[in-house]
Amino acid sequence: MNLIPIEIDSIRIGYPLPCDLVDKDGVLLAKKSFVVRSKDDLVMFHNRSNGLFIDGLDAEALHKAYIDQLQTMMRNDKSIGEIADSKLLVDKAVKRTAVTDDRVDWRDLQVQANYVLRDPHKESFIDRLEHVHQILFKESLRNPNGVLFALIQLSATETEMYSATHAMLVSVICGLAAREVLNWPEPVDMLLRKAALTMNISMTELQDRLTSQKRPADAFQQAHIADHPQKSVELLQAMGITDSTWLDAVAAHHIEGPGGLRSKAPAHRLARLIQRADMFAARLSPRLTRPPVSPAVAMQACYFDENKQVDEAGAALIKAVGIYQPGAYVKLASEEVAVVVRRGANTSTPRVAVVLNRSGMPTAEHAVRDTSHKDYRVVASVPHHEVKVHITMDRMLPLTQTAPTDRLW
Repeated sequence: MNLIPIEIDSIRIGYPLPCDLVDKDGVLLAKKSFVVRSKDDLVMFHNRSNGLFIDGLDAEALHKAYIDQLQTMMRNDKSIGEIADSKLLVDKAVKRTAVTDDRVDWRDLQVQANYVLRDPHKESFIDRLEHVHQILFKESLRNPNGVLFALIQLSATETEMYSATHAMLVSVICGLAAREVLNWPEPVDMLLRKAALTMNISMTELQDRLTSQKRPADAFQQAHIADHPQKSVELLQAMGITDSTWLDAVAAHHIEGPGGLRSKAPAHRLARLIQRADMFAARLSPRLTRPPVSPAVAMQACYFDENKQVDEAGAALIKAVGIYQPGAYVKLASEEVAVVVRRGANTSTPRVAVVLNRSGMPTAEHAVRDTSHKDYRVVASVPHHEVKVHITMDRMLPLTQTAPTDRLW
């Protein structure tokens, strides 16, 4: 048994334990599901056994319990200080791990991105931001379909940590467009991704609040929204960011600027791509004041500029991620409803996995269809809120891996 020490203050009083609690010799103190009624009980366990420990094999269960705890605190509108004081039930190495067995724990990454953007500290900001950025970048290279699937599913189904999820999705789709379509050099691509991640850093908390607010933004909130590009620049400078292209792209990411990318200054090229991706991702998110639209509708809205002309940046985004992106739902000519798992040979023929059969019943097995075949062509996009089926991320993500026969445009 590989024992891992845990902090006494990290165990949730009044909640079932997610795994067995043991002493330093592995002797059982409290079984999984035991409800700790008071801190005095924990102190008694701790003093009796010279510490509290868990089996290393239970680290994943504890990790998920930690994520649930943080999300509960956010739902209850706890302060950043209270949330930051929450301790993970496992040691530091487990706390900082977002990738296990080549799989990203997307909920953990949400939490990490949320901390970076919502509670920045100069001493750790650059390192924490780079940690999140590198995971997104490496996964985008290794399995871009999987990254899109995870972030689009989370964006369309959750309101908690909206701002962090939104920033990650914009960063990823901007990077895909820059690399796969526009052929921008890697240093420019890197600045683009980081600018997208940090574009709203000065209004992260407000963005999260607006997703669950029943009324439209008031005058004070509207002023905050209007000022946030410049305020974000100032905050980034305070955190030690000095790159002028990065800062200028953040400052300009809400400026309307139709026209070709080549005619723009370097930072404004980045800002235009971010602006169109920002528009797409914002339409995916559910809010109390409006339902989300389907990813296909959101992407098509970005295709035309302010003058109703084809937008170069918007077109590049569509070519990179498709009209029907991984994570989106579609109806097929076969009358099945499926979720997109891989981009296909062109923007409108993705690979999909069936989730509802012709009778509208959930499927036990998710058959993969090639929508370039006429029998399985996409006939409509389906908004997420209309699909009453639970998607298990761990089960679906393996289907996003590009098959040898797949061709990307």
